[in-house]
Amino acid sequence: MNRICDAFAYGDGPVEHCFWNETVSARPRPPLTGEITADVAVIGAGYTGLSAALHLAEAGRSVALVEARQPGWGASGRNGGFCCLGGAKAGSGALRRRFGGRAYRDYRLCERDAVDLVAEMIARRGIAAETHSEGETLLAHRRRDFRGFEAEARELHDLYGVSPEIFGPDALARRGMSGPFQGGMTTPIGFALNPAKYAAQLAAAAEDAGAAIYGDSPVTGLTGSDGAFVLQTASGRVSAGKVVIATNGYSSEDLPGWLGARFIPAQSSIMVTRPLTEPELQAQGWTSDQMCYDTRNLLHYFRLMPDRRFLFGMRGGLSTTRAVHHAIRDGMRRDFNRMFPAWAEVETPWYWSGFVCYARGMVPFAAEVPGAPGLFAGFAYHGNGVAMGSYCGALLAQRILGRDALRHPEVLRRPPGRFPGGRFRRLAMWPAYLGYALSDL
Repeated sequence: MNRICDAFAYGDGPVEHCFWNETVSARPRPPLTGEITADVAVIGAGYTGLSAALHLAEAGRSVALVEARQPGWGASGRNGGFCCLGGAKAGSGALRRRFGGRAYRDYRLCERDAVDLVAEMIARRGIAAETHSEGETLLAHRRRDFRGFEAEARELHDLYGVSPEIFGPDALARRGMSGPFQGGMTTPIGFALNPAKYAAQLAAAAEDAGAAIYGDSPVTGLTGSDGAFVLQTASGRVSAGKVVIATNGYSSEDLPGWLGARFIPAQSSIMVTRPLTEPELQAQGWTSDQMCYDTRNLLHYFRLMPDRRFLFGMRGGLSTTRAVHHAIRDGMRRDFNRMFPAWAEVETPWYWSGFVCYARGMVPFAAEVPGAPGLFAGFAYHGNGVAMGSYCGALLAQRILGRDALRHPEVLRRPPGRFPGGRFRRLAMWPAYLGYALSDL
């Protein structure tokens, strides 16, 4: 595989102290050996690949899912567990100008569909994923951010028929959300979950439906065409009529070659405290079970989990080496202490990092690869892969099955362009992140 980041980022180092690993004891899937045949081969056992495999298998198709490590090892097993609206990083105005008002609305409705799809799969499959939070709460980092909430709430009401609740800084303490914020807005769509438990049980559901999952089997070659694809691994080979690429931020530049320079892996880091006592929660004034994030460009996201541990995450990190991975923790801790000073001495024994995936147009892609009939791809969820990744996997399954039960907006069908700079394209993140940091002051 031809990947663009430091080898450390693709190993176990970034998740050596991942809290989710403590909560799941998944059965390792065996590697692919020998030659097998399937209707559909899926590359990548994260939310997109697992959802695609589940929906295809439920429809009676034979599925071989091939994963370089183990199901949920990548972003799907290490994210913050926010199942909420999102998927595009491009703003509403930019999306309207680029796609038009009707296509923009269709895409935004798809974001709601994605949340609903995850809720439906959890309920139908009896997935125990520690769900909580009544929607999501956006907290204003600056006063001018708070002033923009009214317009955003009107748009959410127009799109989804819901009434987001806006509250000023004087109401934060009453809601158990004390902190350095200028107010907030709660949108009653979405919920939080344990991402690793969701991924593990989604994998089990796909197998129950008939899909075969192979772990520790990185794909080294992809050849052929519609109806006659061949996937090669170190010890096996899959012949399949259709192929789904579901590797997102952990993709290779050459599997397939079309993916080269069409995505950028970007780091997101998380730490988790020990369980907090009731006096500690009261001292900080944070008792809410809401999943929250702030209005920074390099945002913080955080939530009090059912076991009273506090999860705190943030974007950032311009290098993917071991040294930078550990250095980011110090910066996170400074931000955490500043935002939640009563917990400045509370231990955070768990810390890890992983990739979110950006596309040049800052919108997801989920469709057949142009010029390659039978080859499908879903990627670039911009940090919102719990809902949108799950949805795009189901959507790709629908396209393969020739069905149209799920909304497939133009935004998801338009192929992303290539980033300039080839394998060195992440260098462009340096000035971009500097600009974001300055604007967040």
